[in-house]
Amino acid sequence: QVQLVESGGGLVQAGGSLRLSCAASGGTFSNYHMGWFRQAPGKEREFVGAISGSGGRADSVEGRFTISRDNAKNTVYLQMNSLKSEDTAVYYCAAGVPTPLGLPRMSKGYNYWGQGTQVTVSS
Repeated sequence: QVQLVESGGGLVQAGGSLRLSCAASGGTFSNYHMGWFRQAPGKEREFVGAISGSGGRADSVEGRFTISRDNAKNTVYLQMNSLKSEDTAVYYCAAGVPTPLGLPRMSKGYNYWGQGTQVTVSS
């Protein structure tokens, strides 16, 4: 069983930056691909980015966001720059067992989820 704990959320002005962290425990971290999702009020959860277990492959739907990981620290990061009000959401990290299909963009591609961290961008 993998436990995930996000941190780093908060209130930031539009145009600012935040770095979210997600600390994992309970498993061999490098065995899992990691993803970030977000959910805004009244909207469905949406994919933000993902990274392979080794960190050699990454995917992101936002050019302003960069996902990275430090396997020695069992932590995955989401660096968010040039934040906009529409980035306001609860951000979740997730861990998934790799498949031949590559990095998943859908929630069903992930087995474990954190509780989320709130990001609020004021305009």
